[in-house]
Amino acid sequence: MHRFCLLTGLLFVLPGSFLRAEENNVPPEGFVALFNGQDLSGWHGMGHFDPRKLASMSDEERARKRETDMASVLEHWRVEDGEIVNDGHGVYLTTDREFGDYELHIDYRTVAKADSGIYLKATPQVQIWDFTEEGGKWNIGADKGSGGLWNNSPGAAGKDPLVLADKPFGQWNRLRIVQVGARTTIHLNGQLVVNHAILENYWDRKSPLFPRGVIQLQTHGGEIRWRNIFVREIPADEANRILASHGEDGFQPVFNGQDLKGWAGAVENYEVRDGAIVCRPGKGGTLYTDEQFDDFVVRLEFRLPPGGNNGLAIRYPGSGDPAYTGMCELQVLDSEHSKYATLDPRQYHGSAYGMVAAHRGFLRETGHWNFQEVTVQGPTIRVELNGNVILNADLSQVTELMGNRPHPGKDLARGHFGFAGHSDPVEFRNVRIRRIETVSAVLDEAQGTR
Repeated sequence: MHRFCLLTGLLFVLPGSFLRAEENNVPPEGFVALFNGQDLSGWHGMGHFDPRKLASMSDEERARKRETDMASVLEHWRVEDGEIVNDGHGVYLTTDREFGDYELHIDYRTVAKADSGIYLKATPQVQIWDFTEEGGKWNIGADKGSGGLWNNSPGAAGKDPLVLADKPFGQWNRLRIVQVGARTTIHLNGQLVVNHAILENYWDRKSPLFPRGVIQLQTHGGEIRWRNIFVREIPADEANRILASHGEDGFQPVFNGQDLKGWAGAVENYEVRDGAIVCRPGKGGTLYTDEQFDDFVVRLEFRLPPGGNNGLAIRYPGSGDPAYTGMCELQVLDSEHSKYATLDPRQYHGSAYGMVAAHRGFLRETGHWNFQEVTVQGPTIRVELNGNVILNADLSQVTELMGNRPHPGKDLARGHFGFAGHSDPVEFRNVRIRRIETVSAVLDEAQGTR
């Protein structure tokens, strides 16, 4: 935890520097102001409303809803002395723009017994409320303070803030929110209250958070004021560094960035270029580590050319097609390319090939590096792409197979890790693996067989 905070501070914002951001709604360097200090330009109204339902509306239906919601904004929201003021009622103030990966700074001041929050990507919420016993909500967590992801499931990371960081009523509070995919880190008044936790998709908890969405200022039962609302969109390379910097203990590189030492299989069909393993155009086959792994977590970055196709060989035995002889092949694919429009859902990126489909829509634009983490433990496999969990499956429970083709290797408990090339110059770099120690692994190590 401490290492991540330090690294984040050094790479992106020096600790506490966001507390010295420009005042009077003038953004610090690299940020833009979402509130101009004079009026509500760039904002509209929308309450607690499922964005999927909004997307399914016709243009005419959305226009009518926008008109109705703006009437509520005019009644309950105003600008006063460079501050946005809400009277505790009405719809939520909502950005016209949508955001993907971003850093948000925002100041707020509220009153006793108020209850408010900030929706991220149209999803509840970063909690703001009365933290005192007199506020009457200690039974649902108000005693822990503001800044938590209150709508996360009970016991989930981020639901409760790590520390009580609220200032007394009458004083301004400052939030700094960094969101990469669903991974969310929050500082309140300079103190870390949420550390790289996943904001759950309140609207559909079986699906990842939306790739992009609006920011909403919630109103709920008491006056709240807002000012100094600044946002900075985070580019892909920085987003990948943020994701890689968290929980890095125990990861060991399995690729040295210079050559294919430590790798076997179709070595002649791959090359190292600019610190990345690249499948030679028109070539293929499986390149795999000399080492074998039981339970493990692998982190890597990959970059797809247009229409690119490759795969991650999981617990590969060293021969045969890894999609069938190994535990599985995890697809690495430019899923949105037109030539793949009619694939089986179990063939798109991140899927356990032919067995379990991954959620789509979370790849970066073709030509940008993506960050992926894969956790393999027993028969389960979990894939997190760019901060979004797109697959979480127990392969031992799979009974329906694509084309009814058997997967004899899906129950393997051990094997190599590798890349399953399919003729396209897909690139991989920063490949690191952390073993998850099992009883069998400990015994093997004691007996000198690893």
